[in-house]
Amino acid sequence: MLVVALIAGGAGGVIGTFVGPSGDPSSEHPEQQGPNINEPPPEAPERAPDSVAGVAQRVSPSVVSLRSADPMTGGGGSGFVIEGDYVVTNDHVSSELEADGIVIEYSDGSSSGAEVVGSDPSSDLAVLELEEPSEVDPLEFGDSEEAIVGDEVIAIGAPLGLAGTVTQGIISALDRPVSPDGGDTQFFALQTDAAINPGNSGGPLVDMRGRVIGVNSMIYSMGGGPLGDQPVGSIGLGFAIPSTEAETVIGRMVDHGEESTTYAELGVTYDHESTVVGAVIADDPDAVESGGAADQAGLEPGDVIVSFDGRRVNSGGELQAMVRDKAPGDEVELEYERDRDRETVTVTLGPDE
Repeated sequence: MLVVALIAGGAGGVIGTFVGPSGDPSSEHPEQQGPNINEPPPEAPERAPDSVAGVAQRVSPSVVSLRSADPMTGGGGSGFVIEGDYVVTNDHVSSELEADGIVIEYSDGSSSGAEVVGSDPSSDLAVLELEEPSEVDPLEFGDSEEAIVGDEVIAIGAPLGLAGTVTQGIISALDRPVSPDGGDTQFFALQTDAAINPGNSGGPLVDMRGRVIGVNSMIYSMGGGPLGDQPVGSIGLGFAIPSTEAETVIGRMVDHGEESTTYAELGVTYDHESTVVGAVIADDPDAVESGGAADQAGLEPGDVIVSFDGRRVNSGGELQAMVRDKAPGDEVELEYERDRDRETVTVTLGPDE
């Protein structure tokens, strides 16, 4: 039985690159310069900058561990420094630590207090501002939309409290609909077989040029009962928030702090237990929000949405992720089935601005 787990340290919680085809980032675009990241220490053995060891040497100083200021409080996770002395991590990491104060620890042993300046549980992202930042180069975001299955990636973080741990893998799949809270919110994630475990939460998934293409967030793990009663560990199914989403959400949080984020909505409740292929609107009188986008388009409880914006829909979770990729007010063509008849309508996504 597969269960989804967020990968904060401690108990783990109950929940759910651009690289050329050859793997050599310079083979397709030799004119591009790599990001400005840390130089390896002078005493370190020399490694090619686009090797796993070379990338790890230059990225690791900018990857941090998070723990509570209260030594009696367990848990924790990972994060990474970006421009402006901010640290990016997962919301499920910062929210567990914030009450007692958060301490950021660098790879050289130095530390700093940090304050949460913005968080978005639906994206599982948070931004912290450092009180006493160390002189490390901020990591840069790459374009996750340029990633393809098979690209090499590196995860860096503090699994089980082991700071500075580096694991290597590939992009295993794109656009996997996942839920950060086991609930109705779903977004498309990058899937990787790089080993990530409790404590890796919030750490970067980087390409072979050292650019962040994902923020590690959750794993699938094997279990036969409640996740808290089961060992949680990597089985090669890890998921990261794509950099395209992360960079947008992080920028909004830096600019507006805790101001709520508005996402596109269809205004329906799905039947996630249905075995029908498609997004099944729950057979409940309240499943279609009165005045919402679906209601205005004429959808009803029991309808099965089979296509959205020209893309086939296989499940309610997948449709939720598709809707989230749009902006409020976007007009989208939607195809649905009712009583074996198929209809096509144009939906204006909510909520109203």
